[in-house]
Amino acid sequence: MSTRRFFLTALCTMLFVGANAQLPKVSLKDINGKSVVTDTLSNNGKPFIIDFFATWCKPCNRELDAISEVYDDWQEETGVKIIAISIDQAQNINKVKPLVDNHGWEYEVLLDPNSELKKALGIQTIPYVLIVDGKGKIVYRHNGYTDGAEAELIEKVRELLKE
Repeated sequence: MSTRRFFLTALCTMLFVGANAQLPKVSLKDINGKSVVTDTLSNNGKPFIIDFFATWCKPCNRELDAISEVYDDWQEETGVKIIAISIDQAQNINKVKPLVDNHGWEYEVLLDPNSELKKALGIQTIPYVLIVDGKGKIVYRHNGYTDGAEAELIEKVRELLKE
């Protein structure tokens, strides 16, 4: 096997395994201080979306605002749940709850001040979105945000529900 073919095969395998991986086990806190272990996150057998953000990240806030506008409809149609995970460092963590309240986001919000979950998932940049199926497998990953990208998210959720 040529070196090039070997690396191509290895890369494809990593992408496939990474896309269908379970969430790693990392202990985080929600914005009220309650501990949450990430490998136990679920949505009663329905898909859920994890959205990594930071208070200082303008595209992140635009994405979460755009989802917020359609979130009630999404929940009614599909039962999907959004879990927003802040990667703000410890010195900025006190800004997360006021931001969430100010924007009126009705998401479950977790705090990852040491970027443990972000690193465990190999995430380099935010905003970064994962879709997790009803069995707890990561089935979709996307980084960055452009206006209207939220439509692709709900389409992926609808596809999962058809399977």
